[in-house]
Amino acid sequence: MKALVYGGIKNVDVAEVKDPAIEKADDIIVKVTSTAICGSDLHLVHGMVPNMPKGFVLGHETMGIVEEAGPEVHKVKKGDRVIIPFPIACGHCWYCEHELWSQCDNSNPHGNVGGIFGYSDTYGGYDGGQAEYLRVPFANVGPTLVPEELSDEQALFLTDVLPTAYWGVDIGGVKKGDTVAILGCGPIGLTAIKWAAYAGAKRIIAVDYIEYRLKHASKYYGVEVVNLEEHEDTGEYIRDITDGGVDVVLDCVGVDGKMTTFEKIETLLKLQGGSKSAIEIATQAVRKGGTVVFVGVYGTRYNMFPLGDFFSKNITLKMGQCPVHSYVDPILKLIKERKFDPTDIITHKLPLNQGPHAYEIFDKKEDNCIKVILKP
Repeated sequence: MKALVYGGIKNVDVAEVKDPAIEKADDIIVKVTSTAICGSDLHLVHGMVPNMPKGFVLGHETMGIVEEAGPEVHKVKKGDRVIIPFPIACGHCWYCEHELWSQCDNSNPHGNVGGIFGYSDTYGGYDGGQAEYLRVPFANVGPTLVPEELSDEQALFLTDVLPTAYWGVDIGGVKKGDTVAILGCGPIGLTAIKWAAYAGAKRIIAVDYIEYRLKHASKYYGVEVVNLEEHEDTGEYIRDITDGGVDVVLDCVGVDGKMTTFEKIETLLKLQGGSKSAIEIATQAVRKGGTVVFVGVYGTRYNMFPLGDFFSKNITLKMGQCPVHSYVDPILKLIKERKFDPTDIITHKLPLNQGPHAYEIFDKKEDNCIKVILKP
């Protein structure tokens, strides 16, 4: 089959790889109908995630038609159309039973983190879904049926974008009347803006340095946009215009924020996990006693982490990989009832064989690219 594979730093290839096969009795094979490129896929391509071998199949936002099911699969059957949550979860370990699906104890034999599709050997070594077919383990737990009346475009982001943004707003405790800062106006940040408004936020401030993304954000609910390149200290600017800071900061940037020259050198030498720019903005933008949620993916260890700034202001920090499974059904219900439209972030739909081009324009912020869907 054809698949997009990691070809080395800043290199994505279209390759012929071995078709997946049923390996365990509760596996399914999905014929992929739509898959997407995620901002965290760029972390892999930039070499910021360890144990990423060349030839590894990329992608963790995937849906399609069940092509084959193992003998112990009862949740779905051949011919069903399903979305596949990006975390792999067994459904019966302590973490799954406590709805920490992304920390499943049985999905990753290679480390003390949960398994993720297409995200290196560190996260279980599972091939990703930017391919013609995908093997899905623990198929009685993750895959969710998609109603016939919904298009792929309406359902695909249930795999990651929609639950991750919702979860950030949820664990941040955003409530009616709050002021919220969203750092980063990529797919997650733009969706988090909509969920924050849904939760009742009174004032939403969106931060980025890409003008077309800020323009998109400004279309939502009277959102205020801030270009971080126009302010010497964006965090202090937000604190000033909010009379002391915001209630909740959602960092939807992560490791790929703007890096200083020193951070670039440290990251290259594996002494640093990437940029701290969004973290540093958050320290100043959040009010005393407020909450900061790291929704964007971060790397390994960080030097000069501003822990003292958070400590001195009694800030609550929350972070991690979204437990997608808990959020799929309630969000799916909102989409079916036409109460939430997830499609407005889609800017490009391309065939799988144009995947390298899609990665390039997404990475370089070209052609007003916000979100790419690939069709095998």
